[in-house]
Amino acid sequence: MDATVAVRSVAVVGPDTVAVTLDSPDGFDAKPGQFVRLTATVGGEEESRFYTVSSPDTDGSYETTVGLDGGEFSQYLADLTAGDEIEMSGPFGDDYYEGEARAVVLAGGPGVGPAVAIAEAALAAGNEAAVVYRDDEPAHTERLDALRERGASVVVTDGDADAAVAEAVTGADGEQAFVYGFADFVDAAVAALDAAGYGGEAKVENFG
Repeated sequence: MDATVAVRSVAVVGPDTVAVTLDSPDGFDAKPGQFVRLTATVGGEEESRFYTVSSPDTDGSYETTVGLDGGEFSQYLADLTAGDEIEMSGPFGDDYYEGEARAVVLAGGPGVGPAVAIAEAALAAGNEAAVVYRDDEPAHTERLDALRERGASVVVTDGDADAAVAEAVTGADGEQAFVYGFADFVDAAVAALDAAGYGGEAKVENFG
């Protein structure tokens, strides 16, 4: 789907991190863990970037989490205000939440967006969720705290996450592991799942 969508809000959700909430076009049905392509003219050139959906559903609106990495495009998104419009395409991706009975989400850096979305969707469906999030400057801390209060297992660390992964993996029926982050984190997370005895195939989105 290609559409022009309006911005609802832009909010700071952590150090150098904003959440951009956009209107959902008619017929848009992205799942937490899928991603969209946003396109805009920045510095006189048309540019596009991919961002993972970080809201548990897309009913009426949806959210993406944007790390401000010093690039012009991320800063452009951070400077948007309610009513501004942007081009979007999507959704894309096959590694998303599909109602599994227990979601174990391993997130590094910007992977926290899909992590909180998947955990929220799992709990809303009456299922279980565990999040292991590695970042030395965590974002979405309010949503992570809310997940803990609702019964999810949430571990935030700035170092080795192997022990937390081993505790999160239970081997329960219907347990599904998800991994979101940059390549070094993905490699470490997959190795930690193997060491923990996770027997299934993880759903992995490598951000590069």
